[in-house]
Parts: sequence; C-alpha cells; structure tokens
Amino acid sequence: MARVFAMPLVLLAATLVGLVLGLTGDGLRDVAAWILVGLPLALLALFLFRTYQ
Repeated sequence: MARVFAMPLVLLAATLVGLVLGLTGDGLRDVAAWILVGLPLALLALFLFRTYQ
C-alpha cells in the first residue's frame, strides 16, 4: 500500500510547500513556488506524452 501512495504523497507535499512559499515570500520563494506547484502538471504532461507517442 505504501508503494501505491508514495508518489501521490510526495506530489501533495511538494504542492503544499509550493503554496506556502508562494503566499509567504518574494523573489526566489516565488520561483520555487512556481516549480513546486507546476511539478504535478509537468509530470502529468510527461506521462501523457509518453503514453500516446
């Protein structure tokens, strides 16, 4: 069960950290927030591209 939910939990944690960074800082924190919040979407796009290629 841990193997199934490991990656979704990592993506959840990254998104939450990105949201907190985006709300609490400027400059490099904003850049980190964009990267962390965009990570699940980038992975989704990557896997969809690999699936339908």
